[in-house]
Amino acid sequence: MNEARSPAQSISLDAAAALIEPLTELAVRAGAAILAINRGAMQVDGKADGSPVTEADLAADRIIGEGLAALVPQIPAISEERVDLAKPPYDGSFFLIDPLDGTKEFVAGRSEFTVNIALVSNGTPLLGIIGAPALGLVWRGLVGYGAERLAVGDGASMRAEPIRTRPIPPPGAPWLVAVSRSHGDARTEAFIDARPGAVRQKLGSAVKFGRIAEGTADIYPRFAPTCEWDIAAGHAIVTAAGGRVTDAHGADLQFGQGRPDFIVPEFIAWGDPSAAR
Repeated sequence: MNEARSPAQSISLDAAAALIEPLTELAVRAGAAILAINRGAMQVDGKADGSPVTEADLAADRIIGEGLAALVPQIPAISEERVDLAKPPYDGSFFLIDPLDGTKEFVAGRSEFTVNIALVSNGTPLLGIIGAPALGLVWRGLVGYGAERLAVGDGASMRAEPIRTRPIPPPGAPWLVAVSRSHGDARTEAFIDARPGAVRQKLGSAVKFGRIAEGTADIYPRFAPTCEWDIAAGHAIVTAAGGRVTDAHGADLQFGQGRPDFIVPEFIAWGDPSAAR
């Protein structure tokens, strides 16, 4: 596996575009490995922060880590499961990986868990892949190139369709708000309540970013801490699809710059950038 270390340079947009297909294949393979795990018999361990980790997390991480090391050994990779190897800050290009986002959903037997792979360049997510293996879906995007949703069928055959975020709801129309199924907080609820008639869509994992990118939800706010690998792929996909991801004050987010434990204090994913304050 390629050890996380400071990169010497940033990847070009053309070089990033050439990685879309092989990274998608990695995400699909990792997803297949997750689905192959017997959830009823697997061991669930706890991390220092209290979050769960399973053999499925580790199997997916191994596939992605080995795949990236063979594909682009010159680009460092930071994984949630190997964060101890990270040495921020990162000034060029690097990968951010969450091999199984939504482990709580996975352990609970739900379908809303994802494989997240992001390529970050100069502190900003450039390319993102979100695979939802139990839903048979992959969302992917490259900023400047656009975004797609892929249906993954038997034999890993994939059908791609372009996706785009949708405009802000007109006056009187309800906002469709993607919210966490497992993580709620008072500030997020107050933000949603400020939009009268808002309809909450409770979802697990980075599936919420996929719904924003494809235009089936308007906004995804979270005013509680999360980690960079949880949102980097979704950030890239939403941006590529025409949206924007900011902090609570409308400022851009920066990744790999050395925040303790890669914590993101808060963020809002907007389908319509004009809505960002």
